[in-house]
Amino acid sequence: MSFLEYNVKSTPTGWRKILHLNWALILLLTTVASVGFLMLYSVAGGSMTPWAEPQMQRFGLGLVAMIAVAMVPIWFWRNMSGVAFGLSILLLLYVEFFGTVGMGAQRWIDLGFMRLQPSELTKITLVMILAAYYDWLDLDKVSRPVYVALPLVLIAVPTYLTLRQPDLGTALLLLMGGGAVMFIAGVHWAYFAVVIAAGAGAVGAVFASRGTSWQLLQDYQYRRIDTFLDPTSDPLGAGYHITQSQIALGSGGWTGRGFMEGTQSRLNFLPEKHTDFIFTTLAEEFGFVGAASLLLLYILILAFCIVTAITARDRYASLLVMGIAVVLFSLFRDQHGHGHGAGAGGWCTTPPRQLRRVGDAGADGGLRPGAIGPCPSPPLDAITRRC
Repeated sequence: MSFLEYNVKSTPTGWRKILHLNWALILLLTTVASVGFLMLYSVAGGSMTPWAEPQMQRFGLGLVAMIAVAMVPIWFWRNMSGVAFGLSILLLLYVEFFGTVGMGAQRWIDLGFMRLQPSELTKITLVMILAAYYDWLDLDKVSRPVYVALPLVLIAVPTYLTLRQPDLGTALLLLMGGGAVMFIAGVHWAYFAVVIAAGAGAVGAVFASRGTSWQLLQDYQYRRIDTFLDPTSDPLGAGYHITQSQIALGSGGWTGRGFMEGTQSRLNFLPEKHTDFIFTTLAEEFGFVGAASLLLLYILILAFCIVTAITARDRYASLLVMGIAVVLFSLFRDQHGHGHGAGAGGWCTTPPRQLRRVGDAGADGGLRPGAIGPCPSPPLDAITRRC
């Protein structure tokens, strides 16, 4: 659908569009970020530095980016999908050769005032390019092999580059986000059955390759798998993180120990308390009630995504939002599992972890929520009440 096909008169233009933003969604996002600021203040022992204050600045940048994205007609983002995806691939290639190394991985571009992680941007641009492709493609062609090949290549290239960093978690998210768009677009289930069978074979190959010259994963990733399967096998070594996080969760009880009263975090028993295990810190200080309340906020955000996709009157917008929703859901599930051993901690950058990282790299923090909103007729504003 082109911009000329829209009924422009029925859509607010200019600064009047601000009045039509979905302020309830913006409030939800701000509330989640504020919980992050509060927890960063707590784990720093009642100090705004070194984490809370910089994170507030990042979130402010992300919020501005989000509103800026919401003010731009959706047809612009559809037309720019190829450019955005191509740029993200170039950035991934730059990281491959010139990226900044940290904690054994080469994933970032040092811009001086911040570190940009291109794979985070690719989560968005991959969904954008696939949504644009299926918006262009006739429905009766989506399952033909010749038209399935291109999306597979579009998914495979960034996934491979991300695996080389190495960043297994983000690579899996790229696969899930891309696969979700293909499935929702109407690609026949038989293709997914083949992929699932191949995935099962790949899992077998991963375990079979351990200790060989063609080992497929890093040693630390195998250790995380071992710990995931049996945290008690090495409680003072590889299982230390999960063991301590489970102690913190249990000690929180129903209502928690109180703000800034968590013993596991304050006494430094809980590792990575300001990133991977910040959700566990929250559960220790505010208990089951606090943790469940935060998860409820995430559920409400996901509900906005689903309702937006269902009510969208534009195929591109519907596919875009559902793809982003799948990525967000995967992020939520992964990090929630870190605290109680249902997920291998640290495999990817995830939302409760992003209680600290909301707005990191600015553009990613704003583009992802900024692309979510009811999709009206003209210009399909992201984050708008009109349907």
